[in-house]
Amino acid sequence: MIPTLERVLFLKSVNLFSGLSGEELAPVAAIAVEEPREAGEDILREGELGDTLYLIVEGRVRIHRGGQTLAVLGERESFGEMAILDPAPRSATATAETDVTLLALTEADFRELLEEKHAIALGIIQVLTRRLREADTRDAPAAKR
Repeated sequence: MIPTLERVLFLKSVNLFSGLSGEELAPVAAIAVEEPREAGEDILREGELGDTLYLIVEGRVRIHRGGQTLAVLGERESFGEMAILDPAPRSATATAETDVTLLALTEADFRELLEEKHAIALGIIQVLTRRLREADTRDAPAAKR
């Protein structure tokens, strides 16, 4: 079990929350649930309704769709962010590539927290916006760049 202080320090090191103070992150650390997963285990599946954001404490997670690897994520990276803002079917599958330790934040718990802590919402929006821009650049034909 990861102590709360260590959770706060970990959250501070994650891109999604790096702009927030330890004081702002303490309530996030309090609602995060530690989830160990074994190598080869699907953490979430494409098409399933999502309501949880995952943060990788240890290990690697492969994000894939239709047999194609979209990303391999490691420590201090996150996935499933969109589900805590807008629960909808997952756009890809996430599989533990190694044994992993995750911190999970559910949409219901997180929404309650966001109502009080607007800076957290802003941090997530900034990360999602950056990812959308990167995807647009990566997917755009060379002539449009």
